[in-house]
Amino acid sequence: MSSPRLRIGTRGSALALWQARFVSERIVERFPHIETEIVVIKTAGDLRQDVPLAEVAGTGVFVTEIEAALSAGQVEIAVHSAKDLPPRDAPGLMLAAFCERADPRDALVSPRFGTLAELPEGATVATGAARRQAQLLAVRPDLRFVPIRGNVDTRLAKLAAGEADALVLALAGLSRLGKAGVVTEIIEPEVCLPQVGQGCVAVQCRNDDAEMIALVSESCDNAVTRREVSCERRFLDLLGGGCSAPVAAHAISSDRFLYLFALVATPDGQTIWKTRSGSTLDNGGGVAEGAYRALVDQGANIK
Repeated sequence: MSSPRLRIGTRGSALALWQARFVSERIVERFPHIETEIVVIKTAGDLRQDVPLAEVAGTGVFVTEIEAALSAGQVEIAVHSAKDLPPRDAPGLMLAAFCERADPRDALVSPRFGTLAELPEGATVATGAARRQAQLLAVRPDLRFVPIRGNVDTRLAKLAAGEADALVLALAGLSRLGKAGVVTEIIEPEVCLPQVGQGCVAVQCRNDDAEMIALVSESCDNAVTRREVSCERRFLDLLGGGCSAPVAAHAISSDRFLYLFALVATPDGQTIWKTRSGSTLDNGGGVAEGAYRALVDQGANIK
């Protein structure tokens, strides 16, 4: 390595730092002679807390500055939540590892009421994700939604202060921060299909740094997670940058086959186009394309 230390670029939230430390531990465990250093980089998404998350989701606002630091050689690798990444690699960069995925489901936090079914009529749910809002409205059209920003602790504090009756977060993030105990209901994918890449930590390298790519791949990459998340990302890429409708996709694989569950919805949840596509394990691109074509044939609002 040209640098005496392997510098890891990351956001500065508690969850992002957990992810960076997780990657660091995997690397050092496999290569004990390597020293790592975590470098915190502020992103536009961290700085612009006044902008609703739904307006910036999928635009790379949580990764652009980190990618710039990686491209400039200020860090050797970058660690991201896979769900924050645009579906195409930035020029000169590549994803060298998809770490083994945690539970990708969403979680409801509602100390007063417990479950989605038990929320009173007209209850207020805090989430800025259009994907969650549309799917939850499909089963509970009476619910009201309020946007919420900030780290996990900030969001939980806002819930405790009475700003909403319930909060929806990714189960993986709560678990990683040791806060799974606040979850009052795990929301099954049949009710709320996860976001592309949810639960996965991705590690990015410069695509001309063969040594670092090999190092990261050997220490961090999980073949099953790579296959599944890559399929989801391919589906999202097929939708293109013009798709502003709520979108969700989740891939699962058996010992022989890969399946993708995908949907596109109207923001009010009144119409949801769903599909399932499957093929052999080596045909992830075909699985993604099959799901995309099926939704187009249904007349989904892919615009």
